[in-house]
Amino acid sequence: MPIAEKFRKIGKKTEGTEFYNYLPRGYKKGRTKYIVITGSVISGVGKGTFSSCLGNMLKIFHGFNVVPLKFECYVNYDSGTLNPFRHGEVFVLDDGTETDLDLGTYERMLDKNLTKSSFVTMGRVFKTIIDKERAGDYLGRDVEFIPHVTGEIKNFARKLALESSADIVLIEIGGTVGEIQNSLYLEAMRELAYEEGGGNVCFINVTYILEPGSLGEQKSKAAQLGIKALMSIGIQPDIIICRSENPISEKIKEKISIYSNVDVSRTIGFHDTSNIYKFPLVLKEKHLDKSVFEILNLKPGKPHKDLEVWKSLEKKVRESKRDIKIGITGKYTNVRDSYISILKAIEHTCPYLGARADVRWIDTTGINSGNAGKELKGLDGIIVPGGFGARGTEGKIECIRHAREKKIPFLGLCFGFEMAVLDFARNVCGLRNANSTEVEPNTREPVICILPEQEEVEGLGGSMRLGGYDMAVRENTLAHRLYNKTKIRERFRHRWNVNTKYIDLLEKKGLVFSGRAPRKRIMQILELPGHPFFLATQYHGEYTSRPLNPSPIFRGFIEAVVERKKS
Repeated sequence: MPIAEKFRKIGKKTEGTEFYNYLPRGYKKGRTKYIVITGSVISGVGKGTFSSCLGNMLKIFHGFNVVPLKFECYVNYDSGTLNPFRHGEVFVLDDGTETDLDLGTYERMLDKNLTKSSFVTMGRVFKTIIDKERAGDYLGRDVEFIPHVTGEIKNFARKLALESSADIVLIEIGGTVGEIQNSLYLEAMRELAYEEGGGNVCFINVTYILEPGSLGEQKSKAAQLGIKALMSIGIQPDIIICRSENPISEKIKEKISIYSNVDVSRTIGFHDTSNIYKFPLVLKEKHLDKSVFEILNLKPGKPHKDLEVWKSLEKKVRESKRDIKIGITGKYTNVRDSYISILKAIEHTCPYLGARADVRWIDTTGINSGNAGKELKGLDGIIVPGGFGARGTEGKIECIRHAREKKIPFLGLCFGFEMAVLDFARNVCGLRNANSTEVEPNTREPVICILPEQEEVEGLGGSMRLGGYDMAVRENTLAHRLYNKTKIRERFRHRWNVNTKYIDLLEKKGLVFSGRAPRKRIMQILELPGHPFFLATQYHGEYTSRPLNPSPIFRGFIEAVVERKKS
């Protein structure tokens, strides 16, 4: 478009109005409803868990197409460069987007593959605005927080609604009400409710009821102040969810109700529970769906085919009795959220085999050949998860060696796959100096080396081999038995790979590469015949494991662990 014409069109849009609110082509107000979920009092109150369970309930009981959207506060473009010690696991979507761990919770509870449209950081918002400003899309206007930043935030929500054909978009606002970090998101949601009109946006605040041990009673004042902060910026919550350690009293509900203008029937308590799979059923029992329908002018829908399957899973969780001890060996073991998808994959796989997992955390930084047996004593299965860097690698190799030699079921994931190759190269093939160029750049035996396409990559963010890739699976292998397919798709997040110069030697000595890239000599699944269960994958099977459809590799692993426990 000629620049003069661009000036004319944009000038016409911006001169006569203070709105910056261009609806996506084909978008109709009222076709999609919005539920906006905020948190108050403390971070980590459980917004993501509540949101995903609410979405699950609306799906399985009423058949709605519920699509989540997480607005994250940090200025990083995505979650890819975040340290697990500070922020927990980085979850990877099939399209390669590196996200917050809450997206994993949404995918599991909604049994749905999400895209980058469901995850927006403030960094992405700002980059969108700067890119548009540099391209001249705001000519004639000074770019301001209102209406431009808030306008772009609303556009993300509306575009997702349109492209996903969602009945309901479930929007979770990261952070806590009152923080400067999420103030723009909250303002945008206030504007969204104003623009969409009555009956189209429902606000739910998840607050926390304190129960100081020194007092021996619940206190609601912090919750009241948090809700008041939300109301002070123009957002009236429609429903209050009171999270607590123990069930809240009617007195507390009444205090919250009168302070927030929310009816007692819509002030709902949810205390801690160990069975998340019961949570959607409890939401239904508390008639939360009825309240949402009244606010959004919706009619109840027909139950989804998964309803009875979900109820069956919840029953299996309650009735599982056989305890199994599983060791997760890594270097982020003091931050459990670093391995949340692995924990959830174990958690929702065990009930299908009548088992309950007792997870033991093994810090590999102190493990060596002399103490591995002592540190791993009593374990029924060992998982070596993903990770980066040199710290703790020798301990991981010793854990794998112990599992291999003592016939303990073993599952390696990503970095665990690479360490399993090094164990075999050193202790079976006799390559004592075998190492990874990630750990030792100048190693004499680079059995694990960087992927060819990664050699020229500069920077860290979004530059790994990321997202879903197809694989070919060899017939008559453990992997083929688990998947019952010769072509599968899983998600990756790595830079390193088995050096092709060593593949023939490894296979000659007995290691089986049962999965590989279709058109490249990239090894992606390994296994060891004659072992009860020894399997490792370059991909992260935990990312695609779902409560109603557990990952085949986790199911095979847990099955082997249970069999070992029986013997």
